[in-house]
Amino acid sequence: MPRPVSIIAKVAANAEEITKLAAETFAQSIAEAVSARGVARVAISGGSTPRTVFELLANPAEPYLKQIPWDKLQLFWVDERCVPPTHEESNYRMTKAAMLDQIPLPAENIHRMEGELDPEEAASRYEAELRNAFRLEGAQTPTFDLIILGLGPDGHTASLFPHTEGLHEMSRLVIANHVVQKETWRVTLTWPVINQGREVAFLIEGEEKAEMVRTVFAGSYNPEEWPAQLIRPASGKLTLLLDSASAAQLPGPPPVGETTLELQ
Repeated sequence: MPRPVSIIAKVAANAEEITKLAAETFAQSIAEAVSARGVARVAISGGSTPRTVFELLANPAEPYLKQIPWDKLQLFWVDERCVPPTHEESNYRMTKAAMLDQIPLPAENIHRMEGELDPEEAASRYEAELRNAFRLEGAQTPTFDLIILGLGPDGHTASLFPHTEGLHEMSRLVIANHVVQKETWRVTLTWPVINQGREVAFLIEGEEKAEMVRTVFAGSYNPEEWPAQLIRPASGKLTLLLDSASAAQLPGPPPVGETTLELQ
């Protein structure tokens, strides 16, 4: 049986407000982690919505650039396409252009997935990177302070796509996942690693995502079809950062505000 969790749905009025909400979540999580442990370890995703958040965080006219202790941030990726870091589809390239080139984050604090390598080698090297960065021993799993996820129109998250082998991997930290639907390979954190995060948040925007939001977070449990349903953090809490359009089909959320749903 899946682990029961409480979903905290935070609904913003529009795209601009959801970007601000996500930036505030990012900054607050870093501040809390640094205060508690002296370092913040964050794993981020690609996509158009995260890009606007990264641009806001790096904007010198906004408070985040000065507020965030960038030297204490260790930045990781949830997944990556198997392309070079200069490729237009690279999650790393997007993040670099939107944020990394504008912020004082030390180069040694940036832990990118090497999408230009053979997929299995890239996955193996990133697992070694995690073990070294988190000082893991044996079967220990890394605990990120914040993991930001997206939700695909087919119910995938990270690079865990429907009916792919990666959905059944429970022992490794990072895998190469063959995505038949897209005729490509991806490198991705496994879902048990994601579920170990102290704070795990889905960042979702747009009316076209509303039906999938309802299916994944309020529908029957079928993770082979809707892999995002595998994300049930050990903390017992899952955060949804939504705009009002993407939240429209959830049971009983306020048009704007915060509500709690129970996933059984």
